[in-house]
Amino acid sequence: MHLPRISEFQEQFPSLESYWRSAILFGRNSSTYKFALARALEDLAREGRSEVALDEIAVPFSRHMCEHLLEAPKQSTGHPGKFIETCSSFNRGTADEQALIDTAVSDGFSYVLRAFHNVNGAELPLKFFEVSGNGRGRRITINDNLFRTLEAAPSVGSEAEARWKLVESAWEMGVSTSLVSVSYDGETETLLRSTEDAARRKSLVSARAALNGYQKGQCFYCYDTIELDGENSCDVDHFFPHVLAPSLPGANIDGVWNLVLACRECNRGEKGKFARVPDVNYLERLCRRNEFLISSHHPLREAIIAQTGATEKDRRSFLSHIDREAVNVLIHRWSAPARGAATF
Repeated sequence: MHLPRISEFQEQFPSLESYWRSAILFGRNSSTYKFALARALEDLAREGRSEVALDEIAVPFSRHMCEHLLEAPKQSTGHPGKFIETCSSFNRGTADEQALIDTAVSDGFSYVLRAFHNVNGAELPLKFFEVSGNGRGRRITINDNLFRTLEAAPSVGSEAEARWKLVESAWEMGVSTSLVSVSYDGETETLLRSTEDAARRKSLVSARAALNGYQKGQCFYCYDTIELDGENSCDVDHFFPHVLAPSLPGANIDGVWNLVLACRECNRGEKGKFARVPDVNYLERLCRRNEFLISSHHPLREAIIAQTGATEKDRRSFLSHIDREAVNVLIHRWSAPARGAATF
């Protein structure tokens, strides 16, 4: 079921960024080594480094893992392994930096270098780095694909961090996913998770960082390039306007299924959407975006399924129903001129 969605994400617009994002955003994870490696590769590439020894990449690789362990002790679904244990010891002050790097070299890269370009059992058609040599003498060559990706999509680091935190959260919960709710908090602009136990309500990640990769860094409506931070940062928009909440008591308007990223021109410009219902043609785009999210294995997936339906047919029926109800209340539809190429 998931492979066709990932293939569609990659091939509808076969850019380097799409392939990098598919490696980060999709697929099951038994540990978070992939995210630490992605962040380490980004760090080195941004420094202009193209070839490094294993002990050199071990420095940022270990740093990112140690930083995450301070907030989320669970970084794998099974036994943590020697590398993660040494990272924890380093955080406690019982292991020095040399021991940390040595353990990363001997145990941290055993599987992740081979697995990085594998997405749900299939190799990506291109690579972002190559490995040469054997054992501790291995060297990593970062190729032009990654440099070009970071130039075209500088937000991929934020997206990797968001994905990492969502995976951590899923493992931390330790409760049935049917009891988990993920919704948007407009005041903090973050996604919140909660369970039937109100005390377990917790901020997860920035909504912008969590959603941007699945929209490939573009406005949901006009496909213009969007920014996550700064004066021109994009808006988190309710596809079906928030004003509909009292009229749709059975739908969680603040749910992830109804959140998209929009440029300011589309959301609140002179001819912006405001409290109007998007043209029916956008409904298929929302279906497709939600299916991309469902192809990921983290709380967002479970939240969308719980709120919109167990099967794709059910989810399409749900969105069609909400669309009919929304038009009955708000009457007017809205659309935006295309400002970029359609990529999702």
